[in-house]
Amino acid sequence: MRAEPVGPPQAFHAEGPVWWPEWDDGGGRDGFSALKYVDLLAGDVLTLSPSGSATRVHVGRVAAALRPRSLGGAVVATERGFSLGRTSSLTDLVPAPDLWADPGIRFNDGGCDPDGNFYCGTMAYSQAPGAGTLWRLGTDGSASAVLEGVTISNGLCWSPEGESAYYNDTPTGQVDIFDWSSATGLTRRRRFVAIDGLPDGLCVDEQGGVWVAIYGGSAVHRYSPAGVLDEVIELPVTNVTACTFGGVDLRTLFITTTRENVPDGEQPLAGAVFTCRPGIGGIATRPYAA
Repeated sequence: MRAEPVGPPQAFHAEGPVWWPEWDDGGGRDGFSALKYVDLLAGDVLTLSPSGSATRVHVGRVAAALRPRSLGGAVVATERGFSLGRTSSLTDLVPAPDLWADPGIRFNDGGCDPDGNFYCGTMAYSQAPGAGTLWRLGTDGSASAVLEGVTISNGLCWSPEGESAYYNDTPTGQVDIFDWSSATGLTRRRRFVAIDGLPDGLCVDEQGGVWVAIYGGSAVHRYSPAGVLDEVIELPVTNVTACTFGGVDLRTLFITTTRENVPDGEQPLAGAVFTCRPGIGGIATRPYAA
């Protein structure tokens, strides 16, 4: 399969797409305007329009990841903390205090567990090995570190039933799997699948298949629940960053890309959002339950 661009690039480093029906402005085209994503190092959250253009809101030096809130609005991981807002416009975000002082570390990617806690992982700007940490923002507003010693924390998503979570530390070249429960959180980390490439963001479909954006690989891979590669979506750009299911039937796969590490004048579609209809549906985005 091949993915097609929604429109021209609207971001330099597009990442972290999230589709949430309450964000839809009613503009048509299968609810495309319910999709938000980030231009990470610009510090902006973008909202897709049916025409392929996007509106953007500046939220800080970095806009790493976001999820809808069950009370309305969104939670956004910025450079070193979490910001909360009650409206879909994100113009009312209230920043929380920084979680660490080191200016060389920033948030990168995250997702919510079935209980509605928001996890987001970090990395060093220098990509120093082991400098990253996976943080958990509880529904009571407390933040705690749950996994240390990672390098580029990426792509956290839970299985349809919620008993497992899939996670990428990109330079390892593999997708890991955790057991998860409300009582114990993330436990028993082990390898799910090795990848010939750099796994970036990921999402899970209704059958438990894991869709992984391959940075540097011009593709999104689907792995069955048994870890078998059974589908490849090709893109006309090298650096594919993340993917999520959306649309009113949750059967459109939205894929983000970046111009990062792309020579000037090459790959004119790098940074665009792409879509594909792979013939399978996704699971609804899990919101931050606060």
